[in-house]
Amino acid sequence: MRNRRFLKEAAQRTGVSITVKKIIALLVLITVAILVIWFMGRQPPAQVLLHKIERGTVEKTVSNTRAGTVEACRRSKLSMPSGGRVDSLLVDEGDRVQKGQVLLSLWNKDRMAMQSQASAMLLSARHSAEKICVEADNAEREANRLDTLLARKLASREATELGRTKAQGSGFACEAARDEEQVAQANLDINNVLLEETFLRAPFAGTIAKINGEIGEYVTPSPPGVATPPAVDLIDYSCLYVTSPIDEVDAGELHEGLPARISLDAFRGEVFVGKLDRIATYVLDLEKQARTVEVDVTFEDPAVRERLLVGYSADIDIILETHADVLRVPTEAVMENDQVYRYNRDSGTLELVSIDVGLRNWNFTEVTGKLQAGDEIVLSLDVPDLADGLEAVPRDD
Repeated sequence: MRNRRFLKEAAQRTGVSITVKKIIALLVLITVAILVIWFMGRQPPAQVLLHKIERGTVEKTVSNTRAGTVEACRRSKLSMPSGGRVDSLLVDEGDRVQKGQVLLSLWNKDRMAMQSQASAMLLSARHSAEKICVEADNAEREANRLDTLLARKLASREATELGRTKAQGSGFACEAARDEEQVAQANLDINNVLLEETFLRAPFAGTIAKINGEIGEYVTPSPPGVATPPAVDLIDYSCLYVTSPIDEVDAGELHEGLPARISLDAFRGEVFVGKLDRIATYVLDLEKQARTVEVDVTFEDPAVRERLLVGYSADIDIILETHADVLRVPTEAVMENDQVYRYNRDSGTLELVSIDVGLRNWNFTEVTGKLQAGDEIVLSLDVPDLADGLEAVPRDD
């Protein structure tokens, strides 16, 4: 009896132990399943691009609303004052010319003949005037001699009066001859002008950009109101500037002499130093919703003209104010209401921070409070579901 009871109690204890083990195993299986489901459903930490905050320079700038254009301070599209056939073409496109240099000439043999004739007529009139005036001087001396003889009663009054009359008439003839000489001079001047109209001269030193016409072709002057291609396009590269539109809301902060930076598509990555030279006195309303003011920015370095071409597209940044050695962040990292995401390396999470800002431009924003040098902020704001407290890991781009 005693053995049976012992065996029965042992069997009961064994059954309980097996039941407990089954329950524990079941709980372990349930826990593992829950963990697997949790890990399978868990989103990996967001990968974000970070920027470490440093000190630097921040500028307040005004930029153009549309691409500007490189222009020359002097550019002349030269036309002939009169029509005619091109007789000689003395320059080629790209040539550098001096002020007053003849660029082309029209056939002008008729006008050269007229000039020679006028020159000969002037010479003839001059000699004739000299002859008449010499005779007038002689008549005056004769009249004076007769006056002396009359006073000594050695000449008659009639002869004396006749001599005086002849002297006066000779004097008037001399004046008329001098007038004829002046008329001949004026005639020569007219013919010189007419002859000069057959020459096209450079009004200033520059570079030939374009020539419209060849030897033997007929050149027609541009009548008022009719667009006729000029004979020669002359550009002075000694002075270049950029003309560009600025939004009207920024125009009130501008004044002549402000420093500026110029960038050109033809020289990517290179910045040229400039100065604000002119602000238009009116607003352009070509686009009713985007009214602009034209400004001119000149290149400060004279050597620049050796590299640039008139007509290049250009962008300008006019510098209104500069703060040096200040805390700054990339403007692209600043959201609305001047908020940024700061990365906490200890917790591996993001913190939404409202910062105090100063100057700002397209590149950098000055930070005056809430951040410090060495802090890391998120640049990749396009990452989905960014939020305060979000777990994140840095990524390298």
